[in-house]
Parts: sequence; C-alpha cells; structure tokens
Amino acid sequence: MRIALGLQYDGTPYSGWQSQLNQDTVQDRVEKAITAFVGIAGKPPIRVITAGRTDTGVHALGQVVHFDVDVVREDWSWVRGVNAFLPESIVVNWAKPVPSEFSARYCAYERTYVYALHASSCRSPMTASRAGFLILPANRWFDVDAMKQASECLIGEHDFTSFRSSECQSKTPIKTLYSIEIVSSEPWLYFRIKGNAFLHHMVRNLVGSFLQIGLGKHDSSWMAEVLRAKDRSIAAPTFSPAGLYLAQISYPEQFEIPAPWLQNSWLPRGLL
Repeated sequence: MRIALGLQYDGTPYSGWQSQLNQDTVQDRVEKAITAFVGIAGKPPIRVITAGRTDTGVHALGQVVHFDVDVVREDWSWVRGVNAFLPESIVVNWAKPVPSEFSARYCAYERTYVYALHASSCRSPMTASRAGFLILPANRWFDVDAMKQASECLIGEHDFTSFRSSECQSKTPIKTLYSIEIVSSEPWLYFRIKGNAFLHHMVRNLVGSFLQIGLGKHDSSWMAEVLRAKDRSIAAPTFSPAGLYLAQISYPEQFEIPAPWLQNSWLPRGLL
C-alpha cells in the first residue's frame, strides 16, 4: 500500500530535509517515526519520497511525502500514530492511501514558497527563526512598486543560473515561474512565489535581490540584467532561511491530495 502524508515543520533545529551523515534532518525524524509506529523492529527503516527538499532552517506548511508499506491502518490512525513518535517541531496533518502511480515528487506540477520578512528598527523576539529580519529606520520603507516591476522579467521559463547555489544538484538551471506576489504590510513584507520547481537557494537569492531593489541600491531593470548574465556572482547575497516556507504543493485532481492544514499557521491566510 502507498500512503501519502501532509507535513508541517519548524526547520530551525534541523540540517534541512534530506538525510545526511551525522546530521539531524527532518527526513530522518519522519522515517524513524513511521518505522516505530508500524513496528518493524530489526528491519530496514521505511523510506519516504518528498515533494521538495528544504534547506537548513527552512520551514514547511504543506510538505507532502509518500511511502510504501505492507500494513493497513485507518487514515487518522496514521496521523495520530506517527505524530506520537515525532518531536514537537514536526507534525503530520493528514494521511491517505494513494495509487501506486502517485509520486510526491514527480506528480507535483506546482510548488509555492512564501518568504516572510520583518523589517523595523528593532527585531522581534517573537519571530526569531520564523521570519527574516532587516533593520530599517522608523521613517523608511521599501520601494514596493520597483520590486513588483522587477519581478515581471522573471515570470515564465528562464535559465536561473544567476540565482543558483554552487551546491545545486538540479540537472538543469531552466525553471518556470508562474507568479510572484509581493505584499507590503508594515513592518511586514511578504513574497509568494509559484513555480514548477526551484533550484537550491533560488528563492532566498531572489528575495535578496528584490531587497536590493526595494532599498534603492539598484533600479528595477537590474533584475533583468542579473537574469540575463547567468552569473551568480552579480546577484545579491543569499538571504536568511528563517522566513522561508514551503507553503503548498499542487497535484493533479485525480489524486485528491488535501490542501495544507493552515489552522495553526501564523502567516496571513491570504498568502497561502
């Protein structure tokens, strides 16, 4: 039987999603919890396939995984049972059986990331590790219109080498962005970016470059110059992972994958 799970997690304590030698990762915690719940001591742990690998310190509101297992449980039993073996920073929101042709990774056709930035003259301890932070004088704010104008050149299929980490393992730098929304609500600034897939650090590199424009260090045409250059060295530095959320994964309707469970999300509902 193939089971899909919907996950939320606070990525602060973990070295990203993907299992790594001598590191504490979200994948390791989830696989150990599933294995413990199923009760297959002495056998290899159950492995999961994920929709998208998140980096160190990056969070998820709508992560989706699947795994194959020989036992049968009720959907809610999977939720309660696996959660019993997970730390407080990770939770299963839903579980459901899916057909064997379903893949959390390969059947996904759209991924949505949200970046939450708190910008003020003083940081907030209530959002530490949950939002990016930038010091701004009380009488200053971003040029949001310039950032929105800069975003237009990024929509569609492009080579995003300029926003790609040197450690990226993607076979191609060509990705398609469907939409970029920038929402200003002082002292908050939110970015919602939808695309078919993303490169390593791509969203954080885009956010860093947007902020350079929003602060007046470059005009809006600079983003197109960076995109055309296909040169990571001329884009802005990679911005903090703290405010980045994998918000939602979209799948074909026939799989009936639930929307993210957002009742306990502190982000504005309109962003998700």
